[in-house]
Amino acid sequence: MLKSDNSQCCVDPANLERQLRRFLPQHCLLVGEEDLRPYECDGLTAYRELPLAVCLPETEAQVIDILRTCHRLGVPVVARGAGTGLSGGAMPHAQGIVLSLARFNRILRIDRLARLAVVQPGVRNLAVSEAAAPFGLYYAPDPSSQIACTLGGNVAENSGGVHCLKYGLTVHNVLRIRVVSIEGEVFEIGSEAPDAPGYDLLALMIGSEGMLGVVTEVTVRLIPKPELAQVVMASFADVARAGDAVAAIIAAGIIPAGLEMMDKAATAAVEPFVKAGYDLAAEAILLCESDGTPEEVAEEIARVTGVLSAAGASEIRVSQSEAERLRFWAGRKAAFPAVGRITPDYYCMDGTIPRKRLAEMLSAIAVMEKKYGLRCANVFHAGDGNLHPLIMYDASQPGNWQRAEAFGAEILELSVALGGSITGEHGVGIEKINQMCVQYATPEIEAFHRIKAAFDERGLLNPGKAVPSLHRCAEYGRMHVHRGDLKFPELERF
Repeated sequence: MLKSDNSQCCVDPANLERQLRRFLPQHCLLVGEEDLRPYECDGLTAYRELPLAVCLPETEAQVIDILRTCHRLGVPVVARGAGTGLSGGAMPHAQGIVLSLARFNRILRIDRLARLAVVQPGVRNLAVSEAAAPFGLYYAPDPSSQIACTLGGNVAENSGGVHCLKYGLTVHNVLRIRVVSIEGEVFEIGSEAPDAPGYDLLALMIGSEGMLGVVTEVTVRLIPKPELAQVVMASFADVARAGDAVAAIIAAGIIPAGLEMMDKAATAAVEPFVKAGYDLAAEAILLCESDGTPEEVAEEIARVTGVLSAAGASEIRVSQSEAERLRFWAGRKAAFPAVGRITPDYYCMDGTIPRKRLAEMLSAIAVMEKKYGLRCANVFHAGDGNLHPLIMYDASQPGNWQRAEAFGAEILELSVALGGSITGEHGVGIEKINQMCVQYATPEIEAFHRIKAAFDERGLLNPGKAVPSLHRCAEYGRMHVHRGDLKFPELERF
């Protein structure tokens, strides 16, 4: 079990329960072991921990009281949405509470003229688009888990989706957030206007993984539904050519609504599950979507098919109906559960590399499969270089998980070496905290800690996640830092 970098003082559970019951109704506080078990992990099930309690507030006033109480008692707080995260960001702290925002599930307002929606953090991603549909609008970020994941979790992780290439990540589609600090103070960041004066704290908060504050309200940008959308599906005889085709599309000045890639192992898992119509003989397929007016779509489709043909596509198909387009995407979005049907366990990675290095990364992963003796299916947000290798293993077999974990770490560290990042949309959480030591040097790590201290001086919000201590990095062997050499000794407590 990975443990937190923080060593919080022991908390008196009985006193904590008494204090919380002063303002939380019976049904809003869970303390029994059986009730706590469902909260011991998020979508990354390899790391688990039981909290002391789970709070399920129903009002912002209750959130404020919870945070004030925990701040006063020195109790760590881990905010949680739907628990669909894949980096261990919502794994509880053994001496802390889980603050679930599941009951903050109301859409407060949809403004069709201003093209925005004001929602609570427990609202599901897909529910926003469903509510906006009668006005001809929708919310663009669409993670594969959009049927279940919540806006609060999307804000915490800066989630993306298959259409983020053209329409951006969560950070590009959120206008304003309402936040409660660890001291129980309420503040708002951003506005409904196109811009706000001062530092861009909105971008700082989005993707901060619950380490700076607890979000209680989100204002998101809505966009008009396009008149038409079509998907080009291209087959390739080898993955290198498919990777090169991705770079060629972007180099041609084309920014598709979506540009996704799946290798043969992924399509073989998906096709029996979804029956999307994928070419199972191809070593890799690309899905490239164009949207807009019929004239715009026709022009872009013609350009895309020309680039794909020149790049060596062995077969090119264009969706001929909305049902077929949705079927093509359903296969891609079902890749994770489809792989789950053919292996006892899988470990989903989330690195990002320059598009021109896709072929290089895929070749390296093939070598790693032999090195670790584990299979890997690859799906990519290829347009922005975001990789999702799915490493298949069997946790019941001794040593399997350790090999899978080492396999994943090597992929992430190669992503950095190729000029990329250890994450694209899943966040760091506890899963990638060691690789943060590879991506960043001492000055950057120190800067992260000073930002954390400005919002949460005692380090109570989601401790031990996302940002490693300098000593942890020294132990990982990438930064040789000794106690007497720390520039800011106060950073040691994080």
